[in-house]
Amino acid sequence: FLIGHDPFQTEKLWSRMLRESFWGLGGGPVVYAAMSAIDTALWDIKGKALGLPVYQLLGGKVNDKLRTYASQLQFDWDSEFKALVHPQEYAEAALKAMAEGYDAVKVDPIQYDKNGNTYYDRTNIISRAEMKLYRARMQAIREAVGDEVDIIFECHSLPGATSAIQIGEIAEEFDCMYYEEPVNYLNHSLHAKVADKVAVPIAGGERLYNRWGVRPYLEDQSIDVLQPDLGLCGGFTETKKVCDYADIFDVRIQAHVCGGPVATAASLHLETAIPNFLIHEHHTYAIKKWNRELCIQDPQPKNGFFQVSEEPGIGIELNDEVVMRSQRVEIK
Repeated sequence: FLIGHDPFQTEKLWSRMLRESFWGLGGGPVVYAAMSAIDTALWDIKGKALGLPVYQLLGGKVNDKLRTYASQLQFDWDSEFKALVHPQEYAEAALKAMAEGYDAVKVDPIQYDKNGNTYYDRTNIISRAEMKLYRARMQAIREAVGDEVDIIFECHSLPGATSAIQIGEIAEEFDCMYYEEPVNYLNHSLHAKVADKVAVPIAGGERLYNRWGVRPYLEDQSIDVLQPDLGLCGGFTETKKVCDYADIFDVRIQAHVCGGPVATAASLHLETAIPNFLIHEHHTYAIKKWNRELCIQDPQPKNGFFQVSEEPGIGIELNDEVVMRSQRVEIK
């Protein structure tokens, strides 16, 4: 139902995807990833046709330079992935990021146990031994980077409300910039309980899909930093509305960026054009060779800051050589 339509009609086409795809009205990552990809491509087409970068079509440049943080230090900050266990390893990863000019980092200190095994359920009450390990990891980072570098405490929605409040004590102790995804989204009232007990700004939203999804978190003011993912939230058309909606409640925006360079480039246009931008996420995946070769351009920050591309559209092109040697499906 989109073929043959004018690509400039992004509002109309987004509404059709929402209401005529059947599952668009139900939410979920599969349908919304497809809607987001199509919408992002439409904005790229518009920008290229007009000879303008997408941020200009979104209202122009509000933020000239985008402060950026090094994300997911528990996987190390290097050319290869590594699961970090010992506190000193966390300190070393943070220092690697600082050496590249970052003055903010994010870490999930609760992802791995003392033997390097991954936790997928942190809903039980946390033991004293575990709390000691998580505190040691955070202390190692804080002592390594000093008291002027911001640390973001990540939980990946794995704790329960009680364990999130427990762990939140550590986020408070080390004066974290914000406490990310302390609980899951299946019961939105859990965020309010945690926000009421933990004296650190609460962040979340990467698994929420549109204005309707973020509404309860904004209205009960249980999220201070909203993290919409442009690749899941509905593309530029919907995500810009989500950001504007959040601004009514003085909620700041940090787009969730955990994809490839296309996701990075698109998110930079969004964040450049909104007044409630806080900080940009640069995932450790984004510095890996297999990710950096996906596109002809290689968007990377300089000294901890990004600047958006001034090229038409979103300013990035796939590397056809890499695409052709990858697993792919051709649609004719």
